[in-house]
Amino acid sequence: MAFTKMVEGSSADLRNDSSVTEFIIVGFPSTRDVEVSLFILFLSLYLLSVTGNIIIIMTLKMDTQLHTPMYFFLGNLSFLDVGYTTVTVPKLLSILLTGVRTIPFAGCLLQSYFFFFLGTAECFLLAVMAYDRYIAICYPLRYSVIMSQKVCVLLIIGSWVGGCMAPLVAAFLVISLPFCGPNIVNHFFCDIPPLLKLACVDTSITQKVIFLLSALVILGTFLSTVVSYLYIVITILRISSSEGRHKAFSTCASHLTVVSLYYGTVIFMYVSPTTRSSFNMNKIVAVVYSVVTPTLNPMIYSLRNQDMKKALKKILLKRRTHGKEFEWPK
Repeated sequence: MAFTKMVEGSSADLRNDSSVTEFIIVGFPSTRDVEVSLFILFLSLYLLSVTGNIIIIMTLKMDTQLHTPMYFFLGNLSFLDVGYTTVTVPKLLSILLTGVRTIPFAGCLLQSYFFFFLGTAECFLLAVMAYDRYIAICYPLRYSVIMSQKVCVLLIIGSWVGGCMAPLVAAFLVISLPFCGPNIVNHFFCDIPPLLKLACVDTSITQKVIFLLSALVILGTFLSTVVSYLYIVITILRISSSEGRHKAFSTCASHLTVVSLYYGTVIFMYVSPTTRSSFNMNKIVAVVYSVVTPTLNPMIYSLRNQDMKKALKKILLKRRTHGKEFEWPK
């Protein structure tokens, strides 16, 4: 991958000018008993997240009635969440289990990039899902025409490409910094704010640029999502029957819950300057949006979505009725 080669080359150049060849991730330092308890907790959350999201992906693939734009986007969100947690949690589990807190220079920068790549892609994808609900509720008769297969694929490609490209500026800025002093990252993964604290030069301009870029992406996609839901609420309130209003709102309730959880913590972390000096608080907030939210997403969409519950029940019933080994689709 081009970015990987660039990071390795840049890190090698930096090591020629500095003594830092690896970073030490602080994580959650405590007694051994507490670290074992944290290992069990994070391992359980990680397994729940991966298993839940994979179940959603396979359910959407197996049930043809769920082959619609809304569930196409949901499948991509589940796939993204698997990668999102995998970027940080396995390394944290290794630290808690073995006590080895070091990470190579290039590995730290790559972890930081992929974390923001997937996080940014999720911002774009949540905005796309809100737009999909806006079209479905505000223009139901034209929904199939507007949200055609081509449009859906283009929106997904745009989300992934946007997620890939948006963090590049921040990545280049961090890579260009000299690291010649302390190498202790006060976090449980290689987040940008604690990395900037370790640079041997004044990073105030870099911090401002990264802050503006983060605000542009996070607040831009959040505003797009809010506008979509404002139109949705206006349209729902115009529906005469209470049953119709309830049905319309139920189609977007799960997504609205996920948006509230994700943006609430991400905005607090990266768009609120007052939180940048409290790294202990940042760790707790980061756990919510990087571990807890991807774990809750499958539960939210499964428990609050009637179509998903019916599909899961149908699959389980089919498996029991056939009385033979279940075969996943190729």
